[in-house]
Amino acid sequence: MPKLDRFKLQSARRLRASMTDEERLLWRHVWRMPVEGTHFRRQASVGAYYPDFLSHRLKLIIEVDGSHHSADDQLRHDEVRTRWFESQGYRVVRFWNHEIKNELDSVLDTIYAAVEERKSHLHLRDGAEGTGG
Repeated sequence: MPKLDRFKLQSARRLRASMTDEERLLWRHVWRMPVEGTHFRRQASVGAYYPDFLSHRLKLIIEVDGSHHSADDQLRHDEVRTRWFESQGYRVVRFWNHEIKNELDSVLDTIYAAVEERKSHLHLRDGAEGTGG
């Protein structure tokens, strides 16, 4: 395995192992989403970045932001990441930790709506062949 691939694999594993409680809670719902054609992965690489959750097939990224994201530098970093993801054709949906804790049903409704929007945008049908992930 090339050195860069090993580094990416190790980085993704480290991020998955250090998920926040809110990320774990949301992951329990996202990984088993009962919508045909969805398959989300945790902290898989997209370019130089590791979004919290992503579906390559839907080109949909879900990010979970905590209180540490309120710093100006972090907000600018998140904006740069989002612009880069969007330039690659991905849609980014962000949630704050407190939304996941206190408004989980609303968060899940937003994710389901984004999934349906992406399926429509990308002209994917339920059960249609597509790329993995």
